[in-house]
Amino acid sequence: MDIKDILQSAVQDFIRQHESDDENKLLLKHKSIHGVPASLVADQIAGRRKAKLKLPSWYATKNLLYPPSINIEQSSSEKTAAYKTDFLKHLLKIQFKKVVDLTGGFGVDSFFFSSIFNEVNYVEPDENLFELVKHNHAALGRLNIQHHNTTAEAFFSATKDKFDLVYIDPSRRSKGNQKIFRLADCTPDITQLQEIIFNKADLLLVKASPMLDILQGIKELKHVAKIYIVAVDNECKEVLFLCRKGHETDPDIEAVDLKTSSDELNPFRFSLSQEKNSVADFSPPLRYLYEPNAALLKAGAFKLIAQRFALKKIQRHTHLYTSDKLIEDFPGKVFKIEVLVKADAKNVRQHFPDGKGNVVTRNYPLSPEQLKKKTGLKDGGEKFLIGFSGDTKKFTAVCARIK
Repeated sequence: MDIKDILQSAVQDFIRQHESDDENKLLLKHKSIHGVPASLVADQIAGRRKAKLKLPSWYATKNLLYPPSINIEQSSSEKTAAYKTDFLKHLLKIQFKKVVDLTGGFGVDSFFFSSIFNEVNYVEPDENLFELVKHNHAALGRLNIQHHNTTAEAFFSATKDKFDLVYIDPSRRSKGNQKIFRLADCTPDITQLQEIIFNKADLLLVKASPMLDILQGIKELKHVAKIYIVAVDNECKEVLFLCRKGHETDPDIEAVDLKTSSDELNPFRFSLSQEKNSVADFSPPLRYLYEPNAALLKAGAFKLIAQRFALKKIQRHTHLYTSDKLIEDFPGKVFKIEVLVKADAKNVRQHFPDGKGNVVTRNYPLSPEQLKKKTGLKDGGEKFLIGFSGDTKKFTAVCARIK
């Protein structure tokens, strides 16, 4: 990509004016646009559209450039990057001096780190992506970011500097572009770099796949002091391991569900030993039904949730909870059970007169699609039909969502 060509005012105007266009149709219609290959312009339109919700500050800033879609998809969102910056600032309570982002990518985390660090070192081996991000950081007004077009391994071999924090987000794609989860399979292999890193810094923050098992991450990494499970709008996005040189005890865990519509934070904090030592009581469904948010489910505090909020668990493998008293600040979805019904069309349809409902199953022999087919319900409406397993029987509940 020739940055100067893409930055022509006529090309930038075209990108903004056609941001809602189907880029595939655009490619059929044009070979070039103002002298720039139509494929490059189409990539910019697609990238800007992806940034609209994920990276609103990028979307709102003129003359920024966008890489292939895979780089945007793998980057942090503004919400998650700001959260990382915030917990680093408040948790460690010091004015940071120097950080290195070993896997710079689209540069979102580096940009946010630059608001609390005096110096940010962005490391990226891909030359095209490197030049693009270097331009963007300057356009965004962040002049305290140093850019290094090299690999993480080569950077550490060459530098003599010490750092207050090392951050790494290894690529979770194999050579065949398949998704991988184990840290040792990612690029770079952080499990092999750790010893070198701890010679240069006392703190290491590792961003892992949301699919990585937490215990597997603790096994692969050294000195894990804290784990952050980050969801956005009830979708798990990041699992972060904060490693502190010399730390040997069980890590603390913090699970949080960020909201795109607000700055509300309701973190759930616990340790593995607290979960291990907790005892959950079980009960058939009572008046209210609770489903933890995605971050909590990923964190695995299944017994502790019941204990903290004075709830009964439905069943060991059914991660739903129940109570007769409403718990309004529960970190997840809250339903009021209107009636328990037999899962057939005759019994269910009398509670859904328009034939529409939101069908959900949790640890239940039927999938939502199968339960919809069995009951004749179509998607829609405000009521929920929730199928789940108790200790001795299966339940199908007609519910109204409270939260």
